Amino acid sequence: MMRGKKIYAMAVRNPEGEIVVEKKPVGGLGKKGLFRYPIFRGMAAFVDSLVTGTKILMRSAEIAGEGWEEEELSPFEQWLKEKLGDKINDILIYFSVFISLLLGMGLFFVLPVAIGNLFKTLVPTWALGIIEGLIRIAIFLGYLWLISRMKEIKRVFQYHGAEHKTIACFESGKELTVENVRPCTRLHKRCGTSFLLFVMLISMIVFFFVRTDVFWLRLITRICLVPFIAGISYEVIRWAGNSESSFVKIVSAPGLCLQKLTTAEPDASQIECAIAAMKGVLEDEPEE
Repeated sequence: MMRGKKIYAMAVRNPEGEIVVEKKPVGGLGKKGLFRYPIFRGMAAFVDSLVTGTKILMRSAEIAGEGWEEEELSPFEQWLKEKLGDKINDILIYFSVFISLLLGMGLFFVLPVAIGNLFKTLVPTWALGIIEGLIRIAIFLGYLWLISRMKEIKRVFQYHGAEHKTIACFESGKELTVENVRPCTRLHKRCGTSFLLFVMLISMIVFFFVRTDVFWLRLITRICLVPFIAGISYEVIRWAGNSESSFVKIVSAPGLCLQKLTTAEPDASQIECAIAAMKGVLEDEPEE
């Protein structure tokens, strides 16, 4: 998937091996009210990316599975289809996003706070935020390492690498061909992996100043501050992506290192898909 300012393009192979490209307008939340301004636009971008990503996963699975024999629906599934009709896909998308957010909050915020609470009698209150942050980063790195061992996730990471290489090729001014894309770097400063790492690091700084000994109050403040932290992280990524200063290179280094785990060297067919998606965006946004 490639995203421009106005549209995003998805490229996926159908069962015959042909690349199918579909284009959709980007989410409109970031164009409304407060969400047009710094920090708030980062919150909107985070939500839009979750919704868009879920839509793309569901649609790509449909295209890749076209022609497959449909499984017989269970009575409950048939009832849902009759009651909700075409709306069922939208409901499933937002339900999936909700569950993803719930699991993410539990794994990366509730669990670190709960584990950190075990140290409450051993360290001062100000140190709890640092301990929680280190636990959060450890869980995040462990999670990425574990899923990177899975065969299907490794293929996802290869497509991720193909996207980055294609972007690097385009930004260097070269023609978008497999031969030109293949040697390009698979690391990119504006990657979502870097964004998530910045969320972890910035949360350590913010939570250092937001202190309380009460477990449930500490947990609530952590969860409530997540959108604000996501907004700050977005602005940092946006700034880093438009600068080549030595300081920015230092700030971006941890995220780029982490991308060595979340991207993998793609094969020619995966690069072809990434190129097709990029060209799909460029057809509508040639100057972007």
